[in-house]
Amino acid sequence: MPRSSPTGSPDEPPDPPGIGFAGAGSRPPLPVRGAILAGGTATRLQGIPKGLEIVGGRRILDRVIDALRSALGHDPVLIANDPGAGNWSPGLAVIADREPGAGPLGGIAAALEAAAGPVLCVAWDMPFLEAGLLREIAVHLADADASIPESEGPRGLEPLAAAYAPSALPPIRLALAAGRRSAVSFHPGVRLARVPLAVVRSFGDPARLFFNVNTAADLARARRWAASPSPDPAG
Repeated sequence: MPRSSPTGSPDEPPDPPGIGFAGAGSRPPLPVRGAILAGGTATRLQGIPKGLEIVGGRRILDRVIDALRSALGHDPVLIANDPGAGNWSPGLAVIADREPGAGPLGGIAAALEAAAGPVLCVAWDMPFLEAGLLREIAVHLADADASIPESEGPRGLEPLAAAYAPSALPPIRLALAAGRRSAVSFHPGVRLARVPLAVVRSFGDPARLFFNVNTAADLARARRWAASPSPDPAG
């Protein structure tokens, strides 16, 4: 039986299973669970897991946690296999990626298996995600198997800041079993809801919103952007 929200209002959506309401201003929580994908091996920069690097005076991980909390109204879970993951943000549930060599798609599968419901998956190395955009992505999932924002990248979509319904899990498992590990490899077998690029742009520059830190040069750029009120995406 679904639980009522902490406000007691029957009109508000229930909390996702096992998740406590953490507050999101005056907005009710969404019945979508947040999941932070830290990767099977938690890629490191100069010996430090990249999500623990500091951007704008805060760890990238903390920036992502706050964006998801604000968007959904509850704490996310952390998908990670690093032995130290339980200490990264005490209080967050840590879920092991069952296929750590399967790339981001394996992390999405682990998140869906753990959530037993819809899940909003975000890579842990994206320091500039906006809560409003994440909420928009989650809302678009209503009549689809996956809700993916359009981007200006080579694929035209950003699958690592996207929402997935439980119905996406069987196609994802089939893709993984066939050795297809791209985060978009299962798309032909599901109903996709695309968040239009114009909507994405209403929350900011897509190049900044979906920027991810993979190298020392990326980290330096993210720190420059965080220090500037209007960063130049080219620099």
